[in-house]
Amino acid sequence: MISWIQRTFQQHFRAVFGVLLAVTIISFIFTIGASPGIGRAGPKTVSQKFFGYDLTRQGANDRVFGDASLSVQVQVGFSAGLNLDNARLQEYALERTAAIALADQLKIPAPTPSEIASSVKGLRAFAGSDGQFDANRYAAFRDTLKTNPRISEGDIVRVLSDDMRISRVRLALSGPGYVLPSEVRDQLARADASWTISTASIDYASFKPDIPVPADALQRFYNENAFRYVAPVRVGVDYLDFPASAYAGSVNLTDAEVRAFFDDNPARFPKPPEKKPEGDKAAPKPAVTSAANPDADFAAVRPQVEQALRTERTMRLAAKTAADLTVAIYEGRLKPQDPEFAAFLAGRHLTLKSVAPFDQDSVPPELGWTPQVVEQALQLTAERPVSDALTSTAGSLVVLWRQTVPSAQQEFALVRGRVTDDYKDSELRRRFVELGRTIHTQLETRIKAGASLAQAVAGLPADQPKLDVKDFPSFLRRQPPKDIPSTVFSALERMGQGQVSDMMVAEGKGLFVYVKEKKLPDLTPGNSQYANTQAQLAQLTGQLNQQQYLSELVAREMKKTQPSAVPNK
Repeated sequence: MISWIQRTFQQHFRAVFGVLLAVTIISFIFTIGASPGIGRAGPKTVSQKFFGYDLTRQGANDRVFGDASLSVQVQVGFSAGLNLDNARLQEYALERTAAIALADQLKIPAPTPSEIASSVKGLRAFAGSDGQFDANRYAAFRDTLKTNPRISEGDIVRVLSDDMRISRVRLALSGPGYVLPSEVRDQLARADASWTISTASIDYASFKPDIPVPADALQRFYNENAFRYVAPVRVGVDYLDFPASAYAGSVNLTDAEVRAFFDDNPARFPKPPEKKPEGDKAAPKPAVTSAANPDADFAAVRPQVEQALRTERTMRLAAKTAADLTVAIYEGRLKPQDPEFAAFLAGRHLTLKSVAPFDQDSVPPELGWTPQVVEQALQLTAERPVSDALTSTAGSLVVLWRQTVPSAQQEFALVRGRVTDDYKDSELRRRFVELGRTIHTQLETRIKAGASLAQAVAGLPADQPKLDVKDFPSFLRRQPPKDIPSTVFSALERMGQGQVSDMMVAEGKGLFVYVKEKKLPDLTPGNSQYANTQAQLAQLTGQLNQQQYLSELVAREMKKTQPSAVPNK
């Protein structure tokens, strides 16, 4: 069998080229991540051993992470395997290596050639649309195989063999997956109980009580929520403006340049729509560009073309002037706070404009700066006081750092308006919750007296906000009505027949749930679903057991072999 596998891979090794490319990339990524970085060479390098592999060495990374990548792709399919993110792949690779080490410790034997051959037929990479082994798919796979120096047929056999040994380790770690009878009953009740419910909802927006704002309460709210009113770090800047309009006199355009600009950008200058005759109420017909007479089309839009070209040239001149200035500042090693800087600007007839300190959320709107200009301005510091030449809507800018204002508590008098709004919002939410408690008590009392939810709602005091009642047909948790609110299910976990939930607030509504009827399924072992549910829970418990054990094994090994410095040879 091994000979057949070797012949197959030697003759048709164009198989896994995409896989191998992914392995190469991933191993390269992990090698870069594990390297000590660029810097001065020292007398020591970093080493971290993990079950016999030094994860800081390229060869070890190729083996650990390359094998893991190939394993994923043959197990779940090549396209799905290639979409696995690096974090999940790294976790899988480490757990896979730990499981192999555990298989060695437990002396789990390697699978036989016939077992490996059988496992190939169970791989998702070669499964058809029905989930079964597809001989044509596998034949196509073999047809695409070609020799690649980065992997051998022995690598494929090793990965398949290791995966089978890992499966046996995981099966041993899973154990019997013991499940308590109460857990089976709870799951059956959760999945197969039949629910008949009604809901009553109230719009939060409709709740508008009068909220007074006493001065002492407002001050107390400010003191208790002082963290809300801390001014963030702000940056004060000056800037030099280079408007494109200032360079209009420096731009001279020839007829040939304007025509060439039109010919290069015809889509920017559509022909104006034809004018309709007087008295014609029909909409004007859109103009159709005539390929037969481009001269006429150009003549119709020449003023727009000339203006666009002039604007482009002046914007370019503004950007060049701003860029030249930043180069001169850099070459002169000047800083805005230096006395020489003022003379530098005066010699170029430039005047600084100032901006009050601002943060991301308080940019003066009159500036009209683009988000890119604001971002650059906020990044300026005393160590980096001059921005690059920045493009604005009207030309170009150079922004200069002036000061950084540290974070500080804002005085109550300065933020009184915000405090008032926050206090009202807080009081509104508190009163809405209190209203929910009151309504819950009222509904519960009437329902216990024999009323339906609709009757209980109808009997509420007239001065309370109106509640909307909705009835739902009987349903199972696995087949809920399409329009049922998702918050209902969290309430049902704790409810029985005849109960009314506390008010839940979500999606701008307060919601009450009333369980009119709850029918439990047969919870005895005689139920045909009992054994299936027990087996599913046992399998899930086993999976959690083995996953937790391998995760802890990886954590212990990583902690035991923290990166350490070893002498270079």
